[in-house]
Amino acid sequence: MDELTRLLMLVGVAGVAVTVLAGIARWSGAERRRIQRGLKAVLQGDTHGFLPALGRGRGIGFDFTRNQVAVVWDAGAWGLVYGLDELVGAEAIVDGLVVGRVHRGEQRMALNAFDAAERVALRLVFDDLGHPDFVLDLWLPEDEGQRYELPPAEAIAEANRWLARIEALLRRPVTTRRGPSVATAPAVAPKPVTAPPPQEEPELDAPLFALAARADDVAPWDDDPEGADDEDELRAAGR
Repeated sequence: MDELTRLLMLVGVAGVAVTVLAGIARWSGAERRRIQRGLKAVLQGDTHGFLPALGRGRGIGFDFTRNQVAVVWDAGAWGLVYGLDELVGAEAIVDGLVVGRVHRGEQRMALNAFDAAERVALRLVFDDLGHPDFVLDLWLPEDEGQRYELPPAEAIAEANRWLARIEALLRRPVTTRRGPSVATAPAVAPKPVTAPPPQEEPELDAPLFALAARADDVAPWDDDPEGADDEDELRAAGR
């Protein structure tokens, strides 16, 4: 009886463990699908590149048909969409330090290898004042032992692969789609502008010219030339 009871207990424990593992697998798969559905809803199209952060409900996705990139939170419940021309670069962060980066117009900083880490994250940088960046945690200590666990070495390798992809993406010329053409009013030909006829200068009276000439003949310091002659005669008489 005791052997039978022990066997039944072991079977029950094994069944519970299998059920829990199956539930975790379904939950992780459902989270991945929810994140992808959220990205499709934000992008309003298919995702041509997709990176989820399982256990945190975040993800990034690209749509090269519309030249857009989207980021989502809360398993795809809400998100933001940017143009590819607004993507400035990406950074790989290990334990709070930027160990690899690629930015538009800059040379790529290679990512070094790490054996262990407390945190591995991928940070996207956007040219946006309201939401200038988006951090995607690829490894955290609480992920250890989880089914969706991505070990630190694999998380760093994944971050390095995405840095290479984003570097290739930043090198591509981005063509923006043009909206409907806007009708403008027809240009009106300017009227020919004719130069005004030359205006004749008014003639001044002759007495005014005579006065001006007489005033120019007198030096500014010689106010009384006749008085100067009288002074010379007095000097000669005194001699």
